[in-house]
Amino acid sequence: MKTLLLLRHAKSSWDDVDLADLDRPLNAHGLAAAAYMGELISSQGLLPEMIVCSPARRALQTGEILKESGKLDAPIRPLQRIYEASPHTLYQVAAEFDDKFSSVMMIGHNPGFEGFIGFLTGTIEPMPTAALAVIDLDLDRWPDLKSCAGRIVEVIRPKEAMLRNAEARTK
Repeated sequence: MKTLLLLRHAKSSWDDVDLADLDRPLNAHGLAAAAYMGELISSQGLLPEMIVCSPARRALQTGEILKESGKLDAPIRPLQRIYEASPHTLYQVAAEFDDKFSSVMMIGHNPGFEGFIGFLTGTIEPMPTAALAVIDLDLDRWPDLKSCAGRIVEVIRPKEAMLRNAEARTK
């Protein structure tokens, strides 16, 4: 059994319209959401052994903040192929993961991530910024990855999770 954690980068800033897309940083909301998701991921025991990340600044910042706030030990490996990747490219990347890893997180972008979730599970899931899809894969080797081989365990969307936590505190 393998677990794939797909995290869309947190909310980025559009303040500087002259910045190249790869160079856009997180905005204040994105910084907070990345930290929140790191704590949540850690508290739920969703501990990736490796993090493969788009080289876009907003994705790398998301990974670094997530790792720090969640006290995760997994190394972050930037990978150009994840930036603006199609579902097929994301499939190729995942199929190349080292089998020694049973749990891997990918940090990247839409629409590729939503399409990849559909490819893996046959289910369409909206992935707003900083959302995490937890997918169990019924396989022992990453190269055996195929269409509809996965099952969505949960999708955590930070806005919804924060609202649930706030409601729970007021009860």
